[in-house]
Amino acid sequence: MKISTHCKMNKNKPDNSKSLACVFCRKNDDCPNKYGEKKTYEKWNFSVHYYCLLMSSGIWQRGKEEEGVYGFLVEDIKKEVNRASKLKCTVCKKNGASIGCVVPQCKRSYHLPCGLQKECIFQFTDNFASFCWKHRPVQAITSKYRDSLPCTICLEFIEPIPSYNILQSPCCKNAWFHRDCLQVQAINAGVYFFRCTLCNNTDIFQKEMLRMGIHIPEKDASWELEENAYEELLQSHDRCDVRRCHCKEGRDYNEPNSKWEVKRCHCCGSSGTHLACSSLQSCEQNWECLDCRRISYNPDFRKASKHPLANSTNVTVTDCLLEESSPKLPRQSPGAQHKELLRLKQEVQLSTIPCPSIKESCLAQRQGNKFRRDISTILVELGVQIKKKAKRLYINKANVWKSALEQFQSQKFNPTCTIEVVYVNENDKFGREHPGSKQEFLSHLMQHLETSPLFEGPLSKNLTLNSQALKENLYYEAGKMLAISLVHGGPAPGFFSETLFNCLAYGPENTLPILDDVSDFDVAQIIIKINTAANLNSLNSVINECYSYLEVTGCLRLITTLSDKSMLVKDILFYHVIKRVQAPFESFKQGLKTLGVLEKIQTYPEVFYNILCHKPENLSAKILSDLFTIQGLPDVQALRFWNSYLQAIEDGKSATTMEDILIFATGCSSIPPAGFKPPPSIECLHMDFPVGNKCNNCLALPITNTYKEFQENMDFAIKDTLRLEKEEESRSLPWTLKDSSNEEMLL
Repeated sequence: MKISTHCKMNKNKPDNSKSLACVFCRKNDDCPNKYGEKKTYEKWNFSVHYYCLLMSSGIWQRGKEEEGVYGFLVEDIKKEVNRASKLKCTVCKKNGASIGCVVPQCKRSYHLPCGLQKECIFQFTDNFASFCWKHRPVQAITSKYRDSLPCTICLEFIEPIPSYNILQSPCCKNAWFHRDCLQVQAINAGVYFFRCTLCNNTDIFQKEMLRMGIHIPEKDASWELEENAYEELLQSHDRCDVRRCHCKEGRDYNEPNSKWEVKRCHCCGSSGTHLACSSLQSCEQNWECLDCRRISYNPDFRKASKHPLANSTNVTVTDCLLEESSPKLPRQSPGAQHKELLRLKQEVQLSTIPCPSIKESCLAQRQGNKFRRDISTILVELGVQIKKKAKRLYINKANVWKSALEQFQSQKFNPTCTIEVVYVNENDKFGREHPGSKQEFLSHLMQHLETSPLFEGPLSKNLTLNSQALKENLYYEAGKMLAISLVHGGPAPGFFSETLFNCLAYGPENTLPILDDVSDFDVAQIIIKINTAANLNSLNSVINECYSYLEVTGCLRLITTLSDKSMLVKDILFYHVIKRVQAPFESFKQGLKTLGVLEKIQTYPEVFYNILCHKPENLSAKILSDLFTIQGLPDVQALRFWNSYLQAIEDGKSATTMEDILIFATGCSSIPPAGFKPPPSIECLHMDFPVGNKCNNCLALPITNTYKEFQENMDFAIKDTLRLEKEEESRSLPWTLKDSSNEEMLL
């Protein structure tokens, strides 16, 4: 009986290791992941792959581990090579097939590389059995999946059907892997750290992987074997690393028991901040650095992952990302009203420091993989947590915001349930209900948010300060709505300012606002006067004029040179745009944690920046043509008219726009970041006018005799339908928000 041996890598390989072919498979390849380590022995003038040696059917380990080759005696190896030379490979038809199928009735023999090519299974345990492609073990299909799921190692999407190259975890039904990903992970992790990526189960997981032919070497993890791998843990970090350090003595200055004492991150200890630079009152307060904040905000998830049950079979992706409870925040005074500042802002240009680059994750299984991913893939991954159980939302079209707010604030609402929209009319005496489009509803919701008093600014918006909105927790609800829209297939906001985005992605302490972020006319005037002061006297004169404001905001500082005005301007900007709205920001951030959206923003900021800060690109004829798939029996002439119609719109020969067509068919004016579900489709029907089914994202095209008739009917139906919808929206009542002085503010 063979004995499992330690996979020891020989660091002192002979120079001619590649010149000699393996005595079993006759290949020169030195690929440890596929064939095991290749060793060359000049004394006996032969080379051998570790796996070829282990899997050969007629050889056993009769020596000690240090004898011969991994405990296999040299004379035994020569006898096995001689035996194999008489056997012909079933695959390549050449002699030297040392491996045979373990099934008694099967007479197939093959080389190890040939067996891998034909998808044979080699079990690196017990008797080191080999199974040919006809008799190999398979995994049973426990449940059917309609959609693709990500490999939990490389995160690329795969079809969840067990096969030779696709394996399922025995302990977590939602954990799927590429065989190659599992093998690389097993070699790197070793027997002591190779476990299920979701529930951390070891025993059940390793037993199944060995059965399916994954080699798990009996060694320590590769990261544990690196020389001086943990040397930095012996060092104590004492430097301020926040973007905006206030200490005049420099970042390396550390004075214990003062506001310039350096506080280390309580999660990693490898980053620090002066107490004053992060507004910490004492060294007893916990502080998290930028990198740790991205992954540490959900303590429930971390604890569940850190201390798993050994044989747990109930941990799924759905359990990983849950909504956090709504925070309770103190009331503050309302902010200033919007005023026109475009002309003044064009006079002054203030520079900002770019946000820090993202550190490469040491957990990435493929180098650079996480930074090349697109937004749709990330959102589809988050969508895995959405359950099939549906939650009906009863929405009054006359007041979308108010009815949506009531539904989302309900204790019965669960963001992980599938959303079904039902439109109701309070004035309908019969109480009739009309099925609605979820994407249309989410589009209306994003439009209401963009124009609400929770945000300020012409195009790129920041959070406002509204005491009544804080009291009613509306900033939290706004963040939750944005997260739900992204994950459930709705549109992205596209109106965040770069400053607001940087605060969410990198933290307020690592963000510097600019003048365009200031919507208050008086504050903007102060900043402009200070920044345009030509000499020290004029600068001091401006400071005297706004002395009270600077004193109240804590921005008053001693001015000795004209260059000090830049720091003063930065202090005012930081207070007005960031520090003043700290309570709304924290509440809004808590809402964005719903369904794990904030964590993804902080992990992939470059990807989310495009959809949160910019509107989608304009639609083209090609984009729309590729977007819609043909359903049912196609009519060749109607489809030709359809393509000509799209081209006419692009050429400006029609009053209809591409966005009008998309709204007519789906309820959205742009393609959602997560894509449409179900995918938009077109069908050709014998009727006079087109029909849009927003619930199914289906557009029915009329079959006409001439293109002119087709275009006229399309233009009339689409424009008339959208006109009636806009008139209905214009009659809807605006939702009102009363502040502490009982003045109503239109929302």
